[in-house]
Amino acid sequence: MIDLAYSSLLLNSRELAEEVQALEERMDNLHTEFELLVLSSGFKPEESKDFLGLIRLGVVTEEIADAATEIAGVVLRGLEPHPILRRVIEEAEETVTRVRISNTSPLVGKSLREAQIQEETGMWVLVIRRGKKWLRPRPETVIKAGDVLIASGYAEGEEDFEELASGVRVPAAEES
Repeated sequence: MIDLAYSSLLLNSRELAEEVQALEERMDNLHTEFELLVLSSGFKPEESKDFLGLIRLGVVTEEIADAATEIAGVVLRGLEPHPILRRVIEEAEETVTRVRISNTSPLVGKSLREAQIQEETGMWVLVIRRGKKWLRPRPETVIKAGDVLIASGYAEGEEDFEELASGVRVPAAEES
């Protein structure tokens, strides 16, 4: 979340900031479920120190999620990045981007290994959001229509990545 939040700030990307916000809401729910699970576990008094450590771990994780949301909140509030930060962004060779896989994408039904996204576009998939679930990408993960892929890579591959995800290729005459 922190990496995604910083990326949203560096790239002034509302889409990435919104993903951070969605993740934070998920973390809130997970944290509440976690606390209820710990409290209802029926531990013995002599085990309370061990469970206190678990609760503290949950609290710290929630604080990290909140901090990521504060970082991304700068973008969501529409604040302009500092001029030096803007210049760094403009000169950056790498980017982070978010795409939704369309029904017509050639990626649908392929595993990440088969899709060869990195080889085709230079973009590396960081995370996949499928509905309300966040998936850690693995070579055998199969891409589905509607998946949201967040990827990092060279800025020059971003358009190719977006085209693959949408299923719309720019004709060769327009590419040059």
